[in-house]
Amino acid sequence: MDQETNIKSAQKKKRRSITKTDIQQFLLRGRAFIALILVFVVFTSLTPQFLTTGNIVIMSKHVAINALLAIGMTFVILTGGIDLSVGSIVGMVAMIAGGLINEGINLPQLGVIIYPHTWMIVLLSLALGTLMGAISGYIITRFNVAPFIATLGMLYVARGIAGLRNNGYTFPNLIGRPEYGNTGFEILGAGEFLGVNYSIWLMGILTLVAYIVTTRLPFGRHVYAIGGNERAAELSGVRIARSKIIVYSISGFCSALVGLIIASQLVAAHPATGESFELNAIAAVVLGGTSLAGGRGSMGGTLIGAFVIGVLGDGLVMMGVSSFWQKVVKGAVIVLAVIIDQVQARMQERIALQEQQEMK
Repeated sequence: MDQETNIKSAQKKKRRSITKTDIQQFLLRGRAFIALILVFVVFTSLTPQFLTTGNIVIMSKHVAINALLAIGMTFVILTGGIDLSVGSIVGMVAMIAGGLINEGINLPQLGVIIYPHTWMIVLLSLALGTLMGAISGYIITRFNVAPFIATLGMLYVARGIAGLRNNGYTFPNLIGRPEYGNTGFEILGAGEFLGVNYSIWLMGILTLVAYIVTTRLPFGRHVYAIGGNERAAELSGVRIARSKIIVYSISGFCSALVGLIIASQLVAAHPATGESFELNAIAAVVLGGTSLAGGRGSMGGTLIGAFVIGVLGDGLVMMGVSSFWQKVVKGAVIVLAVIIDQVQARMQERIALQEQQEMK
């Protein structure tokens, strides 16, 4: 009788521990959504104008920019890598596009200046950003350079090119000239469809495409496999080098798109555009539940993380918080997100170990 009582007592304790673990896992996995709700509640109570229509539109544009960068960063981090060059590529592409609009392509040997059409400028700029990302991926895979070092070097290269393009000066008034057929660039940043800004549409479309790629296509499974166990992925037939080059190319493409959007919204290009954008992107990705070790994460979580970072930044501005304190808060958010990620990883390891012991 005592033995049966002890067994029932142990089973009850086991059920209680499992329930507690499930709750902890739920809170950890939904941390980005919980943080988003808390941020909205806090800023709504402290700033009455926070949820006005005008402010929501502005916040949505800022969130879109961060989310587009974070989508590319998610692909990279899922493989266990990092891309520090995204902000610099934003500034470089903005300057290249600005130069093509205002100055065209000067061919002194032929004595002509070619002014590409606006759509050609967009395509060339996107191709350039994609190429910069591909170069980073090639250096990482071909020469076995750590992603941190390779993309840090690319950060300086891209920022240097941005400064050299116009000797550090801004390209203003990017409206083009009708006779050259390069007008309409500002539509990308200011245009709307069904009352919604194009940048927000692009955020939604790219998030959906990225979600389909990571959850439905073989390439997405390869990305997760590389981050989970690169050696095992290679033995199973995954082409590691090609996959990594593609993910860094995706990151470069997203960075180029953001550079075009910002230059279009401002109708100007400045070489310092995009400074520290990589930190916001990394913060959004990690806060959204993607592990810095790779192999775990989702695009949905990244989108929510981008909303948290964007809303947090705009809320602090509306409250009149100093830009220096804003950096302190964002830095604390990144550290906290990494700590939570480590806690979640250790919890999953412990659960897996317990399940193995129970099976034995």
